[in-house]
Amino acid sequence: MGKLRLYTNKNLDALRSSGDSLADLAVGFLVNQPDWCEKINSWKQLPDEEELASFPQELKTFFLFFHQKPDFISPNKVKTAQDFFDKEGNLYLSMLGFYSLPYCYAFADGAQVLVRSKRITDEVGMRLSETALFLLDCFVPGTFIHENKSLLTIAKVRLIHAFSRYFVSKYAKDWNPDWGLPINQEDMIGTNLAFSLLVMRGMEKLNRFPGLDTHEAVLHYWKIIGHYLGIDIAFWPETAKESFELEKLIRKRHVRPSEAGNTLIKSLLGFYEKSIPDPAMSALSETLVAYFVGKEVAEVLGIQEKTKLPKSVYALVLDLNFLKQSGGKPSYQKTRMQFLEQSKNQFGKELSLGIPVPKRP
Repeated sequence: MGKLRLYTNKNLDALRSSGDSLADLAVGFLVNQPDWCEKINSWKQLPDEEELASFPQELKTFFLFFHQKPDFISPNKVKTAQDFFDKEGNLYLSMLGFYSLPYCYAFADGAQVLVRSKRITDEVGMRLSETALFLLDCFVPGTFIHENKSLLTIAKVRLIHAFSRYFVSKYAKDWNPDWGLPINQEDMIGTNLAFSLLVMRGMEKLNRFPGLDTHEAVLHYWKIIGHYLGIDIAFWPETAKESFELEKLIRKRHVRPSEAGNTLIKSLLGFYEKSIPDPAMSALSETLVAYFVGKEVAEVLGIQEKTKLPKSVYALVLDLNFLKQSGGKPSYQKTRMQFLEQSKNQFGKELSLGIPVPKRP
């Protein structure tokens, strides 16, 4: 049976009221410590255990977690997932923007947190780019085996989630407890599925599915990322079958129309229309998103496929539009370099992921 017996409404209801106590404790300290927030944002790598000895207890406990390597890591699966990203990183990142994120917007309760972070609607391009940078940092070749370059980024994203929980719980007067805890365990698992299982589904929709071994290697990779993000990986699927069943249950529980979802999808499509230089391509953005998310989710988001295109055209549009790879064989380094270059041109500054810095009193 594996994990299938865990996938019940009762268990997922419990996950909705569960957050991440380790990160929440750290943020409880950081909300009054702008100097510490700036210090963390200036790091190039995680401090070692010796340096951590002198840290305030809440931060010491949080960052020590990243020095304990989980015992379930499979080097072979890690390598398979990294090789896949090396070859298909361009499409992987495109899939985030045209499938994973719009799909998350259809989850009415989870979308409530997103829409309350004004940056997602007001600075959608920057937010998309930060998500892509998070992915690129997670897939640094050799990470989780020989290197741990990804861990600082994952630690920051985990703290960003805890800051969101803190601010929404403290200041969002209109928060409805029926939506669950902001950024709860079920929503984090659902988001990780959108970044793994759905990318595999998207590849299938383009006739470029890399096979079951790669699919399960990518799931394993996100189990490691999930562990470091503070997700309860007891519920994380190990097999393609488990991921299929878990996603189906979460979708059944949460996909429905919401004002929050509408706001988010309009903002995303508006960004594509402005930022994709070729008008013929930008006119296809709604069709592309509707094609990937499928009929049920498209209806919930109020979008549709305006034209029917052959699969090869969808792949071509994605390849062309997100990162314009210049000839030759794609590789992780090339994808990263071009992405950072494009972001710099777009935003006029180097892209970096940082935790919020509270205003000084």
